[in-house]
Amino acid sequence: MNIVIASSEVVPFAKTGGLADVCGSLPIEIAKLGHRPFVFLPAFRQAKESGQPLSDTHVKLEIPIGSRIVSGRILQSVLPGSNVPVYLIEQDEYFDRKELYRESGEDYKDNCERFVFFCRAVLEAIRLLDLDIDLIHCNDWQTGLIPAYLKIEYENAPGYENMASLMTIHNMAYQGQFWHWDMLLTGIDWKFFNWHQMEFYGKLNLLKTGLVFCDSINTVSPTYAKEIQSAPLGCGLEEVLSCRRDVLSGIINGVNYDVWSPENDPYLNERFSADNWQAGKASAKRLVQSELGLPEIENAPLIGIVGRLADQKGFDLIAPVMEQWLKNHDVQWAVLGTGEAQYHHLLEQLAARFPGKLAVRLEFSDRTAHLIEAGSDIFLMPSRYEPCGLNQLYSLRYGTVPVVHATGGLVDTIADTNGENLAQNRATGFVFDMYKPASLESALMRACDTYRNDKSTWSQLINTGMRQDWSWQTSAQKYVDLYELTIQRANQAVCA
Repeated sequence: MNIVIASSEVVPFAKTGGLADVCGSLPIEIAKLGHRPFVFLPAFRQAKESGQPLSDTHVKLEIPIGSRIVSGRILQSVLPGSNVPVYLIEQDEYFDRKELYRESGEDYKDNCERFVFFCRAVLEAIRLLDLDIDLIHCNDWQTGLIPAYLKIEYENAPGYENMASLMTIHNMAYQGQFWHWDMLLTGIDWKFFNWHQMEFYGKLNLLKTGLVFCDSINTVSPTYAKEIQSAPLGCGLEEVLSCRRDVLSGIINGVNYDVWSPENDPYLNERFSADNWQAGKASAKRLVQSELGLPEIENAPLIGIVGRLADQKGFDLIAPVMEQWLKNHDVQWAVLGTGEAQYHHLLEQLAARFPGKLAVRLEFSDRTAHLIEAGSDIFLMPSRYEPCGLNQLYSLRYGTVPVVHATGGLVDTIADTNGENLAQNRATGFVFDMYKPASLESALMRACDTYRNDKSTWSQLINTGMRQDWSWQTSAQKYVDLYELTIQRANQAVCA
């Protein structure tokens, strides 16, 4: 199969979140399975400054945007360590900016126009580059117009007749909603601006558009695929998703073990593996304690947190629990991330009050993230909702036991430490159901009690977790199967 993977973010060219990691890793694994992926993204300033080699294809673009024709061109590169082609859509008026989508806390006012251009440019580039494409894999609202253009404008165009589209939702909360008059920029007939297709409470909704017109929908975990079919996690689009549930599925994101593995982690003093982890794990704990200014107390559980400091990530639960635990329990905490100002202030205050128990870094550092994953005993991830989540999977590989809320990808990847799971050697962490501080505290109590008083079970959790395979190989094969099914659906629709 020949597959276009269209995304606004691709590692190592441009990134604000996990979308970039998926779209930088998945195409390489798809190529290893014998298929031909072609990656498309905007030529953001960040991409041009990424250090990746870019060349000019000398292919020019003339794209209709409302009543204007906007020019652009196509640059070319490859995904590092592979032969997977990457095509970057260059239009400096739209993409040569400091950030990708927003600056100084505000979205760019022409985001709709920018991504209308990108979506049209991807489709035109397929023709201009003479690519024989079977399916376009669209990712999030920034590519939501591609399935609509395929169905409305390109359905009978030579070379596009049987082209299928898959829409992947990485986070339902981001939908690309715009002023209704932006419909004029799309060039799509106003008759499609209705409640069943492109309109959402008087606005143009680009994610909804993609979900309505694509041939298949998937999201990044099976449980999240179920959760978004009802409120609140459907974020207003639950009826659309429920109506299309027959073509909706979930595939867990993979982990790049070349980057996230204690066997080859360049940041560790002593590397370790599932076969021999005790000494390496202890060394990693001493290293992170030393780096973060925590006393080296071997028997005090070290609880690690890496991520966005926001309610969605569970900080409305963590905040009250952490303060009580700092007062009343002999544990250490290591926190890395940035987010909401209220949590920055709280963590700074608590770190000042409890200097030997809490270390806080209000930044993002790849090195510190690796050290916390490797050196912590417990990794805390009590997200209110979590489409997939990757940190819990990194934790498993590093022998760090996750404590998670039973939602989305967290419940799909972490098996609770109960009698049945222990007997079947499936248990890997501690899972709590009710989204309440008391439930989080109970799960933490179970984890710390097991760490201190049941070394045999703790070792079993580490051994089971470290041996699990959440690599991209497994996920990529599931995507290939979904691509084939999606192409069948598209062809059946044409025949019908």
